[in-house]
Amino acid sequence: MSPEDRPLYQVLDQPIMERPVMVVALEGWVDAGLGASTAVATLLADAPLDPLVSFDSDHFLDQRARRPVARIVNGVTVDLTWPQTQLCRGQDQAGSDIVYLVGPEPDFHWREFVDAVVGLALGWGTRMVVGLGAFPAPAPHTRPVKLAATGPVESTDLITRIGLVQGELEVPAGVQAALELGFGAAGVPIVTLWARVPHYVAAMPFPEASAALIDGLALMSGLTLDASDLRVAADRSRHQVDDLIAGNHEHLEMVRKLEESIDASEGHALGEDDLPSGEEIAAELERFLRGEDQ
Repeated sequence: MSPEDRPLYQVLDQPIMERPVMVVALEGWVDAGLGASTAVATLLADAPLDPLVSFDSDHFLDQRARRPVARIVNGVTVDLTWPQTQLCRGQDQAGSDIVYLVGPEPDFHWREFVDAVVGLALGWGTRMVVGLGAFPAPAPHTRPVKLAATGPVESTDLITRIGLVQGELEVPAGVQAALELGFGAAGVPIVTLWARVPHYVAAMPFPEASAALIDGLALMSGLTLDASDLRVAADRSRHQVDDLIAGNHEHLEMVRKLEESIDASEGHALGEDDLPSGEEIAAELERFLRGEDQ
């Protein structure tokens, strides 16, 4: 079979699902504090998964950037475990269907990938798509994590339920942005939830962000989800950060000023009245990406 004739994906199972919600949490783009990856790992641990579709890794992934794992026994290379982007079926605590899009973000052929995902979602009668992400923001760790939202114009009503990011913003895009436009054009409601992670802890796990994303997902979709374990981990993490900055006057002063700024706003529990401007997001994102490169 020539490369042109190879299918873009392999269907592994075809269960009957009732208006599932699709949750998108692909690896490879901005995930400050491991907010999205920890959130989806928590969700996947709550119930067994049924793989539905596996995308062709040779077509979509750069194997040198995402190398397979070799298993070597007594010097003999036994097999390779290839990175896989998959759609898997799970359920919430009430038995409602969820389809998870997980694995590496495609390196190539984004348009083909988006068309394939949208087509599959339409075939399953998907009622809503929710993406998860996290970005570094000028916010203190001593206050609840707030969410921002993005989506296509067709989903403006969903975005405003969380809060609009003010101003115009131009940043490098992940495939989630292409999915937003693809699902919007297909008439499927889609929104991406972004946890605002304090910029000074963006390079370490910050479970408070993951808990906020799960709560936001439940709010937007009506799914029954539990973030209680993450809340416990978040309390421990908050105390650890307190200890780290306690001996540094400059850090304490920075946190105090951030607290004053965020406390000056009141309103929506998820932060509708205190969202960052496009300039703030761009500045923190650029610093975060420079740090990752180093």
